[in-house]
Amino acid sequence: MNKIVDAVIIGGGPAGLAAAMSLKKNGIDKILISEREDYLGGILMQCIHNGFGLHRFNEELTGPEYAERYMNFVEEADIEVYKNSCTIDIIDDGDNKTVYMMSEVLGLIRVTTKVVIFAMGCRERNRGNIAIPGSRPAGVMTAGLAQKMVNRYGYMPGKEVVILGSGDIGLIMARRMTWEGAKVKAVVEVQPYPGGLNRNIVQCLNDFNIPLYLSHTVTNINGNNRITSVDIAPINEFREPDIKEQFTLTCDTLLLSVGLIPENELSQKVGVILDNVTSGPLVDANLMTNIPGFFACGNVLHVHDLVDFVSEESETCGKNAADYIKSCLSLDKEIPLKPGHLVRYVLPTKVEAGKKALISLRAIAPAEDVTLYIKAGDKVLFKKKHKKIFPSEMQRIVIDEVPSDAETLDVLFE
Repeated sequence: MNKIVDAVIIGGGPAGLAAAMSLKKNGIDKILISEREDYLGGILMQCIHNGFGLHRFNEELTGPEYAERYMNFVEEADIEVYKNSCTIDIIDDGDNKTVYMMSEVLGLIRVTTKVVIFAMGCRERNRGNIAIPGSRPAGVMTAGLAQKMVNRYGYMPGKEVVILGSGDIGLIMARRMTWEGAKVKAVVEVQPYPGGLNRNIVQCLNDFNIPLYLSHTVTNINGNNRITSVDIAPINEFREPDIKEQFTLTCDTLLLSVGLIPENELSQKVGVILDNVTSGPLVDANLMTNIPGFFACGNVLHVHDLVDFVSEESETCGKNAADYIKSCLSLDKEIPLKPGHLVRYVLPTKVEAGKKALISLRAIAPAEDVTLYIKAGDKVLFKKKHKKIFPSEMQRIVIDEVPSDAETLDVLFE
């Protein structure tokens, strides 16, 4: 099957839906969304807790409710969607790109397009990524898989649970498993500070008296057919487990919430350069990668903490992609952004001189009583005091106008 469109969006989650909406609103009609699942909405469809939409819709929604807002627009705008469709290859032919998809219903599809938007989201790091010693019994899974089992299929993975990692999905699942009658023995975090948002620490752990072991790790998984216990040890000053202080917790389930990785196998296949820190594509001020016509947005670009920001970023990406299709995407002088003290990364890595810029960044470690600065040489463009900063909370800053005479913009905490 052969098809010709203006834009292909790979991924029908919150980023892909928002990008499609933006393309349509900016005059692009021939849009195709490719989604490998049999439903749109992505990870939102299993996030049945509320807390979504406060920034975008000024009301508190559950994940499915938030996704429904965008899915309704896609349906009303008659945007074409291929579900159960896996993108297997992309060929860059300059002005045109060829996207190959495999569909359960339509078979092999070859799509010719002017623009490709990567919106594949991210995946969880698993046991293989962190190499925990021990046997390989049933009952060890990622927190996201457990969330899908409980919230979408009504299946309880276990009754006695230990969670490794204090990422937001793990914290939310500690509460969810408790609500469903399971006993959550502990959340174990290798870092000396939590990995998730502070509100989730309070609402998901403290409110249920679930212990949080900071600077600890799982050193061994025990069990034959089914996991029976885990060994846990504190981390010493050399960043190694202190086996002398090791203790054991019995459990029938170990959930892993040890970080997220942007899904960038397709991006790499076509030659997109990835950022060493975020593991997402390097993009310019227009969210376009190093290959013209290929854009990226959402968690495939960098892992966000709020879906509202995913949607905002993706709508910007869609507008820029529409301008590219109409040959009116401008990019004048670009000013590099330089991460400084306590800043893990800044995105985008470059902003356009003389234009308004929206900058996202994360701290590299918690700190108290600091001030965030953005400077062009000695000139301060932005300044904000913070009583506390955490790596789990993404900072978003608007620069009204990037100085045209700047060589770099320094972003740092002091």
